[in-house]
Amino acid sequence: MSQIYLRTMAALDRRVPRKFQPFWNHDAGPKTIFCWAPLFKWGLVIAGIGDLTRPAEKLSVQQSAALAATGVIWSRYSLVIKPKNWSLFSVNVFVAGTQLYQLYRAFSYQRSLKEGKQ
Repeated sequence: MSQIYLRTMAALDRRVPRKFQPFWNHDAGPKTIFCWAPLFKWGLVIAGIGDLTRPAEKLSVQQSAALAATGVIWSRYSLVIKPKNWSLFSVNVFVAGTQLYQLYRAFSYQRSLKEGKQ
């Protein structure tokens, strides 16, 4: 590992209060990527929620489908890896949920266009 990372963690280890040590030293705690990757992935959820105000005709079906599939796949994966990563599970459920709703909006819009032309 990087010497900078190791020194930083050693310095932080001394500053973390005793009651937070179990969380700090957990296999999926802040000292690992298992903590930070899900934290940053919440940005995808925030972007998906922001897209709820986007007009349905401007939604990308391919993008929403890819993100929904990723959310479903990683939700499952997060429960079979060791350690189980509940943070990763929750963020992926939300990614899948927001994107499935976007797909519903896009398909409903396309269906309304077809019904309007008949």
